Amino acid sequence: SGITVPASMEPMTAEDILLINNGEEFEFPMGLPAVRYVRIRVTSTWDKVQYIEVPEIDLFGAPAGMSPSEPVDDYDVFLLIGQSNMAGRGSLVSGDESVFDPNVFLLDAQDMVVPATNPLNQYSTIRKEVSQGIGPGFSFSKKIAAATGRKVLLVVNARGGSTVYQWQPGNTSKYYEEAVRRTKRALRYGKLKGILWHQGEDDRNRASTYMSSLKTLVDALREDLEAPDVPFVAGEIAHWFEGTSEFNNVISGIKDIIDNSDYVSSEGCTWLRDSSDPHFSREGQILLGERYAEKILSMSYGK
Repeated sequence: SGITVPASMEPMTAEDILLINNGEEFEFPMGLPAVRYVRIRVTSTWDKVQYIEVPEIDLFGAPAGMSPSEPVDDYDVFLLIGQSNMAGRGSLVSGDESVFDPNVFLLDAQDMVVPATNPLNQYSTIRKEVSQGIGPGFSFSKKIAAATGRKVLLVVNARGGSTVYQWQPGNTSKYYEEAVRRTKRALRYGKLKGILWHQGEDDRNRASTYMSSLKTLVDALREDLEAPDVPFVAGEIAHWFEGTSEFNNVISGIKDIIDNSDYVSSEGCTWLRDSSDPHFSREGQILLGERYAEKILSMSYGK
């Protein structure tokens, strides 16, 4: 761990080391009076040493002159969740892993805002440890930023191979809980403008029950994120993949079941390798992302 422990001290537990490495988060009510200084009071130390080390402190609050209760509106926030096509499996080309738009940002592993680079799912707390590539968020975010002139903040928290049941609130996977937690952190910087969902390859044989599960997920997200009318856009899965026709018919009917929702077609999106592969190619992902952007521009911005 690289942590030095006084010789007279008992060995540190795994929990001790985890706490030291990750730090501890405290949240103070927004209604507290404005302050200029923060004083840290140490009440006890290990082995009665007379010093402490504070390697990093991040402080967040309302900008000067702003009421603590006044919302920050620096970024338009979007939550991108689902399975592998949302995580991104399209091929990366030279330059993709550099900053691609000065107005597009990502929430990183420390829940901080950083310039967006591909792969966009790199900071997902539930991701598979596999190679990732271009996803729909790439072209989506560029088109939103260009059309609105706003700074776009993406919370991308997808996991390949996940089912809609694993995304239900209270499931042991905690995919839902992580999406909510990270989005709430992003909402320190702006307002939630939309949720993009691409999932279903692992549920295509359960089309008859899928929409009920998806509605439960959407209702919970809107309640927990305090955004009852936030637009929700789902994407069709690959048209060429076995058994997807009935499933995509369900997705295309989402507006009849879930308020303020819509879908994007995957027609014309090409495969990554061959017809046995459910993943979209780079070109397919870019086309899909642009379609997501068109829906959000209409639903969230009236464009």
